Amino acid sequence: MTTDAGAKTESDAGALTIRDLEPADRDAWAALFRGYRDFYELEHDDAVIDTVWEWLQDPGHELNALLAVRDGAPIGIAHWRRFARPSRGATAIFLDDLFVSPEVRGGGVGRALLTRLHEIAREQGLIEVRWITSYTNTDAQRLYDRVALRAPFHTYIDQV
Repeated sequence: MTTDAGAKTESDAGALTIRDLEPADRDAWAALFRGYRDFYELEHDDAVIDTVWEWLQDPGHELNALLAVRDGAPIGIAHWRRFARPSRGATAIFLDDLFVSPEVRGGGVGRALLTRLHEIAREQGLIEVRWITSYTNTDAQRLYDRVALRAPFHTYIDQV
């Protein structure tokens, strides 16, 4: 069953719920976000963790988060935001970060988070869900290639 607040699925591994992040999730979310940052070999920085948490708690900020929970244990996160697509005259979802605990990867959690984002986009009249990943993240690419089209664009960064 799917609701505005989340989706539930059943599997041999137990019930999986995808829901909005709640204030009580701070410690579990922080552990998952640290795991994401470790995966991409980013420095440990509590200021980043605190800043992103503040953004997620601010209803006026553009960043949103979903939490994947199985049998009461948080096992995945997705950070996302709406963005304008001027070339299409429409709005879409950009998925900034997707992370699933290593011990449960391959069990459908990433796909469930992506499915919920697709549902949110459809419910809100948005045109697509878009994201990028590192060319070295081949495990994620196997999932992404099954659920979406690979964009024919390169990403550039001009750091300030």
